[in-house]
Amino acid sequence: MNKYSFISDALEERKNRHLLRSLKSVVPLTGGEVEVNGRRMVNFCSNDYLGLSTHPLLKQRMIEYTESYGAGSTASRLVCGNLNCFDELEARLAKLTGQEGAIVFNSGFQANVSLLPAITDPNTLILSDLLNHNSIIQGSKLSRCHVAPFQHNDLDHLEGILKKSAANYSRRIIVTESIFSMDGDMADIDSLITLSQRYDALLVVDEAHATGVMGKNGMGLSSNKDVDMVMGTFSKAVGAFGAYVSSNSMMRDYIINFCNGFIYTTALPPGVIGAIDAAIELIPQMDKEREKLMANSARLRKGLAEMGYNTGKSATHIIPVIIGDEEEALRLSAWLLENSVLATTFRPPTVPEGQSRIRIAITAAHNDGHVDLLLALFKRWQEIN
Repeated sequence: MNKYSFISDALEERKNRHLLRSLKSVVPLTGGEVEVNGRRMVNFCSNDYLGLSTHPLLKQRMIEYTESYGAGSTASRLVCGNLNCFDELEARLAKLTGQEGAIVFNSGFQANVSLLPAITDPNTLILSDLLNHNSIIQGSKLSRCHVAPFQHNDLDHLEGILKKSAANYSRRIIVTESIFSMDGDMADIDSLITLSQRYDALLVVDEAHATGVMGKNGMGLSSNKDVDMVMGTFSKAVGAFGAYVSSNSMMRDYIINFCNGFIYTTALPPGVIGAIDAAIELIPQMDKEREKLMANSARLRKGLAEMGYNTGKSATHIIPVIIGDEEEALRLSAWLLENSVLATTFRPPTVPEGQSRIRIAITAAHNDGHVDLLLALFKRWQEIN
């Protein structure tokens, strides 16, 4: 035994279970393609759903903000990092999402991990969808309060817990994703709003995979609806980095004063704020790109279903091809890579045991040829296996 033995043992255990993760170097190209190990291939892993990460306006404004404000924000926003560009961006975000206020965070993970502990006390009950993202799970654990997972998208189960818990807790908080990151299905936001109001519970919605893609102004399924707190990210369809929480003005003030993840971190670099600002300007005008995204997704789901592949309840641009067995899913991913398609395997603990999958992320940058290629490869995989 030595001080590193727990590390080597853990890595060896992951390796034996075919769960060891590793990094690959990727060079982004245009048109939904990337270069991996010197080979050009179609990228079905990217969260850049609208192709904005390479948009000229984002790059231009990133440069402009860097030239105006410098490379870094130099401090947390409560010290001297609250550059006026933050205030301007947050005012736009509040208006677009139909809320009184908004606050920028450094990442979606940071927002979820630090927001939930800030709005709970030891006698709080968090009601969390069973398939919520790991950031919500970790935030719930850090809250050190009571957590009641409810069956995925099962509003009857959720209401049952709300009914039974009415007199037992100081506050109750319902937390859900709007578009679920591993399954590509959607929460019923309107019904969740009704339940939260009926049982006097706060409703927190993670819009990470819907921001830019769905809803009024393209700002998510909760946009301009009566949701208490909406968390959206800038690192996916927005094409940049960071996150935001929109809410009423009182909750915004509360976050500034009590959310450690906001208080104790250096503010995002000005260049990133510039890129976000450009994307937020473009997104409300991108209905054609959103229509193309959904058309590509529908065509792929239909083709996979006709071949008998299990895509779960996906109804969005996130399409899981649920294989089940981890080793088979890994073999399929490796075979797709050999045939110039980058499509990553998701395995436990990211997904439940026995539900390993290839998660396909469709973007507006994909063309008909890309979708045809992917369908042909899945058909060929069936034939050779």
